[in-house]
Amino acid sequence: MTEMPVFGAGIWHFATYKDRYATDGYGEPVGLLEQIDRAGAVGDLSVVDLNWPFAGYDGTLDDVKAALRRNNLKAIAITPEIYTKDFVKGSFTNPDPAVRKQALELLHQATELAKDLGCSYVKLWPGQDGWDYPFQVNYHDVWNLALDGLKELVSAHPDINFVIEYKPREPRVKIIFPNVARTLLGIEKIGLPNLGILLDFGHSLYGLETPADAAQLAIDYGRLFAIDVNDNLRGWDDDMVVGSVHLVETFEFFHTLRKNNWDGVWQLDQFPFREDSVQAAKQAITFLKAIHHALDVLDDDALAAAQASHNALAAQKLVQKVLLSSMAEIV
Repeated sequence: MTEMPVFGAGIWHFATYKDRYATDGYGEPVGLLEQIDRAGAVGDLSVVDLNWPFAGYDGTLDDVKAALRRNNLKAIAITPEIYTKDFVKGSFTNPDPAVRKQALELLHQATELAKDLGCSYVKLWPGQDGWDYPFQVNYHDVWNLALDGLKELVSAHPDINFVIEYKPREPRVKIIFPNVARTLLGIEKIGLPNLGILLDFGHSLYGLETPADAAQLAIDYGRLFAIDVNDNLRGWDDDMVVGSVHLVETFEFFHTLRKNNWDGVWQLDQFPFREDSVQAAKQAITFLKAIHHALDVLDDDALAAAQASHNALAAQKLVQKVLLSSMAEIV
């Protein structure tokens, strides 16, 4: 049996949530230190991704470090909030140069924090960079603003990695980095070795990609730096518990990572609006352990032979046998 992967989670997994209907939230507010304690209560988590700035937090960075230590957690990433009210017309692509400067200042601060915490990467999710209506933007200009801003940021910090988390839409109707191909195009144009992709499984699903294919493409270009996993019904970014809908496609995704010797963190990006956040994480990790076991016992030679002849039924038979039996054994 191979060594168990490292499991992680976005710290927001352990917060409480609001939407445009339950504007008062789905529970009582949970502060940052309590979120870290909840992450520690899962038991199998080793790392967390932290937002910056620390929203609603008035303590010190030393307190955050202490909370991580007492829960045997490390920070793997900082996700700067370049998608809030200040950046409603974009961060890298905002039409106001002063706002673009403000965004870059925030990003540089977040990067220094990431270095201080010993993070592996800074995660860039430019959710407000894009457009909503035809004729709203000059596509040539916003594309080049995005690339120029990214190059300025990433080149200033060659000692840490940056990842772009692409997403088709929300909050903008069209986000400037919507899929793996366009994101790779931008990264290759920038041409810096420390800029890659964070592939969010759910974003790939509801962007109508095949996540395993998207992962393979990013790997082939040497740009798959990180992953987030969750699930959805393919119509929206529901951030459901991983494996709750797309069992086989999730297995194919991790099989692609395994056959390419990709050994990064298996990280949760789930939003348990109405569920217990600790239990949701535990259940997700139980499923991921079953996936890991199924990868160990899958007959890779037989699968390769089936794929060589495009024999869908033979491939499915092999996959179903190991996946379902592993679920029964682990659960």
